[in-house]
This record gives sequence, structure tokens and C-alpha cells, in this order.
Amino acid sequence: MPVTLITPEPPKPVQIFAGEPAPAAPRPETPAHVIASDAEAVAVAGQLAPRFAAEAAERDRERRLPIEELDLFSQSGLWGITIPKAYGGAQVSQATVARVFTILAAADPSIAQIPQNHFEIVDVIRSTGSEAQKRELFALILSGLRLGNAFSEFHGKNVETFETRIVRQGDDYVVNGRKFYSTGALFAHLVPIVAIDEAGHVVVAVADREAKGLAIFNDWSAFGQRTTASGTVILDHVTIPVSRLLPAHIVYERQSAVGPQSQLIHAAIDAGIARGAIDATIDFVRHQARPWIDSGQDKASDDPYTIAEIGDLKIRLHAAEALLERAGRELDATLAGTNDETIAKAKIAVAEAKVLTTEIAILAANKLFELAGTRSTLGKHNLDRIWRDARTHTLHDPVRWKYNAIGQYYLNGVNPPLHSWI
Repeated sequence: MPVTLITPEPPKPVQIFAGEPAPAAPRPETPAHVIASDAEAVAVAGQLAPRFAAEAAERDRERRLPIEELDLFSQSGLWGITIPKAYGGAQVSQATVARVFTILAAADPSIAQIPQNHFEIVDVIRSTGSEAQKRELFALILSGLRLGNAFSEFHGKNVETFETRIVRQGDDYVVNGRKFYSTGALFAHLVPIVAIDEAGHVVVAVADREAKGLAIFNDWSAFGQRTTASGTVILDHVTIPVSRLLPAHIVYERQSAVGPQSQLIHAAIDAGIARGAIDATIDFVRHQARPWIDSGQDKASDDPYTIAEIGDLKIRLHAAEALLERAGRELDATLAGTNDETIAKAKIAVAEAKVLTTEIAILAANKLFELAGTRSTLGKHNLDRIWRDARTHTLHDPVRWKYNAIGQYYLNGVNPPLHSWI
């Protein structure tokens, strides 16, 4: 179905240095488009994908942040597709969310990863927010505002060890801490902060990006996912209104769909990386690779071993995508009737999908060079960005632990852990 995208005015270029705080992203001057259905969400993603792919290699090479692309992305309405219908959103299925992220990640995995935490917080708001908070925050998101991420910390004992603290001070709260892996924060209009309150509970404090004491640094130096700006957030006595505090411990301390929903998006990004890698391999083999001397063929695309390898990659990709869709449908069923058993079933389905999407992302990125040949490694192509993105993104949480959780569930009837990492 034809969809008209609202294209925002391109912002003035901003040079961002790792050694100084990044300026806040301007708020949109016009309201974002509001997507009305699953079909429209998929159609819009399909329209955006070629635009994001067009300069993906150049952005990666230069570590040039996708500021204009992010404005187009959020103004398209895709950042609001999971908001419940009661609050004006499309409330698309989780299977559709996975499909949208797969399409976008095949074009540019960095752009696809930037809103991942935004979607997690949308679900935290849905699950823990008051009616007033839902009305306010969902309306802001539908208008085009982006949520960022100030969750993880670099120095804790493990991923769920937080040193960031929030305390009551008069009519407000004040938060202090330091965050890293802050994907999306630099581009955000609102920055959700995970902190520990005075009772020892995990809360999410939603700060305005322009809040005094909130500084974001573009010091992300990973060799992959280069343009996510997943660097440091400094919180120095940042004031948070009472109305912007979410009791997130409700979903993080007991079984909830927030974790597997977040994991589903990560799996979809890996599936998209795999799809992009296979597409790049096919294009290079068809148009630039040479046949091996022993093949007796005139074209690399007629090499029987290359043909077989492409067939194997496609089979593995389609298997991963099938499990991804199945996982999305399990999540939809869980959201319709949440209890310990449905959550466990959904978590295991998502874990199974994530195992296969991880494996095909890494395999496809490796096979790209094996099948395309040495000339595919030339710097002008920058195809190594696909391997770097696959290797970096699949490190988000260890797949080796998912095999254990899956085996425990089927063999011993043990439900997966409470935490959000499976």
C-alpha cells in the first residue's frame, strides 16, 4: 500500500567530538506521522530501508552519525508502532516488530539498533506507568519524540549491577551516576535512566535531554555498530519530576514480557545483518567475483561450490526468520494472557530464535569474503563493516547461556531466569 512519509527539514550539520558533551537533538517542528496498522508499518520500513542503505558504508567509514536519517525514521511513525491503541498507537504485533527491525537492519544495523531501548521503555511505560504517565509519554512519542538509553554501566560486577542512585529531594528526585553502552541517548529527546532508589528498587527516571547535569559523550570506539553513539552518559545531580519516575522493578523483579520483547528486537537485528550479508554476497559474486580456475566456469556465479554455499546460507536464514516470526507470535499470545508459563514459553521461543539469528549473522558475514574472494576485502567496498557489525551486535548477551536455558526448560521443566537477558 502506498504510504506518504513526512520528511523533516534537514538539520544543520553538527560536529560532535568525543572529548566534549554532545548537543541535544532539536525537537521536531512538526508532528510525526502516526502509523495505523501492521501492514503500514512494514510498508514504511520497506520505504526507509533503501534510503538508510544508500550511505551506510560511508557513515561507517567516517563514523558519521545518522542524524538526518534518525529524524526521518522517527518522523515516519515507526517509533510509535507498539503504543497501545487506547493511547493512539497501532499496537502492532510482535511478529511485525521483528519484521520491521529485520528490514531496517539489512539496510543499516546501526540505525536499526538505535531505537531498540526506546521500544523497551515503551513497554515499561505500558506495564508500570500510571494513567497520567501513559497519556503524557505516549502522546510525546507519537508526536515524534525519541527515548534514549541510560541503562548499563561499565564497572559493575555484572550487567545488572547499578551504582547510579536516585533520592527524593523536596518535590522532585535527584539522580547521580555514570552510564555506558548508552545506545540512542545522544539522539534522544527524553533519556530514561535506570537507577536504584532509597528502598533499593530499580526505577526508571525519564529526564529531558536538556536537563541540567545530564551530559552525553560520543566516546563509542567499538569496531562495529560504529554509528550508534553507544557511549557515556554523565548524571550530575539531574532533577527528575515525580511524574517522570517509573517503578520499573515491577517488570524486572518478576516474570514479564519486557525482557523477551527486547531480546526479540536484538534477534531481528541479527537476522537483518545476515540478510544484508547474503544480499551483498550474491551481488558481489554475480558482478565482481572471478570463478576459481578449477571450476571450469566463465562466471563465479556458476561455480557449483559457491552455488551450494548460497543455498545453505539461504536455508539457514529462512530457518532463523521462521523461528523469529514464531517467537513474535508467542510473545503476542503472552501479552494477551500473561502468567509464569506463558512468559517462560515466550522467553524460550525468543531464545531459540536468537541462537539461530546469531549463528547465521556470523556465518553469513564470514562467507561473504570466502565466496566473493580477495577483492571483496578492498577498502573501497568497506564490506568488512558487515562482519564487524555482526560480531559486535551478537555480543550483546552470550548465546551459550541460551542453549542451557533451552535445555533446562525442555529436559528438566525449569523456567528461564527472571532477568531481562533471556
